[in-house]
This record gives sequence, structure tokens and C-alpha cells, in this order.
Amino acid sequence: MSVSIRRARPDDLAFLLELVADEEVAPYLARRGSESATIEREIERSEREPDAFGRFVIEVDDEPAGTMRFERANERSRIAHLGGLAVHPRFRGRRLADEAALLFRAHLLGELGFHRLELEIYGFNERAIAHAERIGMIREGVKRRAYLVDGEWVDGVLFGLVEEDLGP
Repeated sequence: MSVSIRRARPDDLAFLLELVADEEVAPYLARRGSESATIEREIERSEREPDAFGRFVIEVDDEPAGTMRFERANERSRIAHLGGLAVHPRFRGRRLADEAALLFRAHLLGELGFHRLELEIYGFNERAIAHAERIGMIREGVKRRAYLVDGEWVDGVLFGLVEEDLGP
């Protein structure tokens, strides 16, 4: 199994729409029911501002399997906010999200020169929290009852990673 990541292209739109609408994926995404126009704008922005924003596709043996994105949160301090990690259910159970996230981390820290990566995960998303910890993200805190999801207040678990966390 060969896992790779690349920037999303306009011809990925149908796959991305199917993925974010999947009933096993949508409940865990902060932006639910993304419309076609929203994802199209993200793809265009990713191409237009590659150092500030990226919508990526995860591939397994050249077949689209998932997605993730980043957005520059602070230019001077070189901070990127990560989000939107989703793997199509037919590819789950292979830890390909871990492998893709490590590739993504290397791209953001090494090639784009970010110093700090941040992400926030719904407190009920135990699978995503375990994933963040497996790839070396450091739990930094909890935003208690911060988000209204399906009529209930849920926590946001905050994670961060700085270059020094990876060692020499």
C-alpha cells in the first residue's frame, strides 16, 4: 500500500463532496454539509495561495482515499491550523491517516517553513484524538463546552506541535 498526499484539483470535487457528505464522516467534521461552491473555492485558494492555504487529497495506490487541509493562522509566527482530516470508510483500519498526516507534517514544517502546527478536535471524537497523539501532537488543553453540535454543547480538545517536539 502506497500512501501519498497532493493538493486537491478541480477534478477531485466529486470525490470530496461524496466524502464530506458520507454519514460515517460528516458527524466528525466541524463544517458539515460543505457545499460544492465552498469546496471549489478551497481548491482554487489552495492553488492561488499555496503557502497560506491547502486542501489536500490523500491517495492510496493513486486512488483518492481522504482529505485534509491547513490554513496559515499567523504569518509572523509561522503557525498553521490543521483540519478537515477525513478518510473514506472503505479505507479505514489501515492507519493510512497516520501515514498521510506525517507526510503532511513534513510538508508544512519542512517545505513551507511553518514553526507550529495546531488543531482542534471535538471531545467526543476519540478516534481522532488517538490519531493526533499517535502522530506526535501534544494535547495542550480543552475548550469546555465550546461548540453546539446536534443540540448539545461539546468540548474542543486542543493540540499543538512545534519543530522542537520532533527532536534533533
